[in-house]
Amino acid sequence: MEARDLKNEARELKQKADNFNPEHREGPVARTIEEYTAKLPSDLFLWAALGSMAISATLKIMKKDDEALFVGQWPAPFLLLGLYNKIVKVKGHEGEKTSGTRGGL
Repeated sequence: MEARDLKNEARELKQKADNFNPEHREGPVARTIEEYTAKLPSDLFLWAALGSMAISATLKIMKKDDEALFVGQWPAPFLLLGLYNKIVKVKGHEGEKTSGTRGGL
């Protein structure tokens, strides 16, 4: 293929991708998850992360290294879920403000 053909093909792929979801709307699964997770308090995820760190440290002290490593990997996902939860509460679904929420990150 020539460079010109590759550029044309790349341009066509970009146009298809741009037109795939022009409104940038969430799918039904993401919308449903956001509806339920927005009801959870944000500090729940922080406490889950701290709790898993404590459990991991306890397992390490008990010489259960494999279990400690497994549980020790949970805090980062909990904190990421908490951040996602906070963004959904502040920004709302589809970038619109959710009723009853105020404040920032």
